[in-house]
Amino acid sequence: MEWSGCMDEYEKLVIRMSTPRVVIDNAVCSTATIVKVDSARKHGILLDAVQVLTDLNLSIKKAYISSDGRWFMDVFHVTDQNGNKLTDESVLKYIEQSLGSIHYGRTNGSNGLTVLELIGTDRIGLLSEVFAVLAELQCDVVEAKFWTHNGRIASLIYVKDSISGSAIQDLEKIDRLEARLRNVLKGDNDIKSAKTSISMAVTHPERRLHQMMYDDRDYQRNPIFKFTSDTPLVTVQNWAERGYSVVNVQCKDRTKLLFDVICNLTDMEYVVFHATINTTSDQAFLEFYIRHKDGTPISSEPERQRVIQCLQAAVERRASEGVRLELCKEDKQGLLAEVMRTFRENGLNVTRAEISTIGDMTANVFYVTDAIGYPADPKIIESVRHKIGLNYLKVKELSFICHQKADREDQTVGVGGAVLLSLGSLVRRNLYNLGLIKSCS
Repeated sequence: MEWSGCMDEYEKLVIRMSTPRVVIDNAVCSTATIVKVDSARKHGILLDAVQVLTDLNLSIKKAYISSDGRWFMDVFHVTDQNGNKLTDESVLKYIEQSLGSIHYGRTNGSNGLTVLELIGTDRIGLLSEVFAVLAELQCDVVEAKFWTHNGRIASLIYVKDSISGSAIQDLEKIDRLEARLRNVLKGDNDIKSAKTSISMAVTHPERRLHQMMYDDRDYQRNPIFKFTSDTPLVTVQNWAERGYSVVNVQCKDRTKLLFDVICNLTDMEYVVFHATINTTSDQAFLEFYIRHKDGTPISSEPERQRVIQCLQAAVERRASEGVRLELCKEDKQGLLAEVMRTFRENGLNVTRAEISTIGDMTANVFYVTDAIGYPADPKIIESVRHKIGLNYLKVKELSFICHQKADREDQTVGVGGAVLLSLGSLVRRNLYNLGLIKSCS
């Protein structure tokens, strides 16, 4: 008779044990907000935690990731994009609630929109043709993301029917839309690899873009044009005594870098057991101790080379090449087709884009180069701005993360410094117990 009550108490115990414990502290460090997550470990939960922070466009200055058996502890040092600590109580509460629920997984609905997935060979004017097709078939673009890498383009476009204002239900229209877009992507020389699909996606959009480019094997392709020397340095070595593969990544720091790396490790079926992330000046240093899901390290030289290639590609996909242009204008049907046509007619190539609508306004970000990947001529940029509207299209410098405050973090003293030291000691002790460092003193 008492079994039902016992089950209730048992279920409550399970919930309490599996629910992550989240601590957010602004007193420990003078230059960053400390976010600590302590929970039962499961595959993908680290990515979910990092996703919460990066979706808020927070900068992760430092991080310590450590797991012991079935438990893990993650410590993140975060700031806003201006390098300041987080003080908005609503943001802090959102972080705490979101991280507290990551054990149950995170999904992203399509909000009643039709999701177009496109992949093919990049070329100048391609997006102009894509948006022209959408405008012609009366599809309003609500959101979109475009990435280019090694001569390939992957995009997610969230659209609604211009007439009904909801997801596209007409199967004939869907078939026509897919066929038209596939023809655009094929062009003259991409008959086999161009792909289009329509879905009601629930995967995080940026994770989905990584998956699409990984499935397309962009990491195995050579770039047609590449005028930057900022190739990420990635090394992979096995630590046979402890059964780990040790991955080191050194590259230019930027927002969402940690998300991109962990996203790819997770989708490649690797588990991160321990990690240290540090940023100094404009550089990032990331070290991961990983295994396969079955507990084994990387087992062959071809696999090691594939991990190196894939992580380099993961870093490079979001690396922004070109001039950043921001368009803020009242939305109307066919607006994007007009803007993209203007870019194309002036020889500008879009290397990455993020498109969104807020109410009746469109807020878009484009990164543009000239036709072969060199920096665009400022005179051409100004000419394009005049044609689209000087008040609507603005040139923005790339937002660099303020590292000076983070550099001073190591000089923290007093009570806050002592607490930070004890927190770091806890992480080091876990690493010592597992033999990952020689001393925990």
